[in-house]
Amino acid sequence: MEKQRKKVLLAALAVLSGLSVLAQGNGSAGINEATQMVTSYFDPATKLIYAIGAVVGLIGGVKVYNKFSNGDPDTSKTAASWFGACIFLIVAATILRSFFL
Repeated sequence: MEKQRKKVLLAALAVLSGLSVLAQGNGSAGINEATQMVTSYFDPATKLIYAIGAVVGLIGGVKVYNKFSNGDPDTSKTAASWFGACIFLIVAATILRSFFL
């Protein structure tokens, strides 16, 4: 009984030491795969940000038109703020894409 127990313990030790040898690596394959996955999201995300910018521009145009039609004196300030929001979205998407890719 004691001899069989030693054999099982020896076999378990051999398997565990073999696993540690196989598990050791520099991890570059995993890092490369993660990098590829993250960079694959940039093109759809950039298009989504452009679409959001277009919607914000349309909403801003309607708001500015309503203010202009009603004769509000701060129409230029409102137009500048909505136009600035659209420009920010477009520039931010372009810079993020060029910075990370």
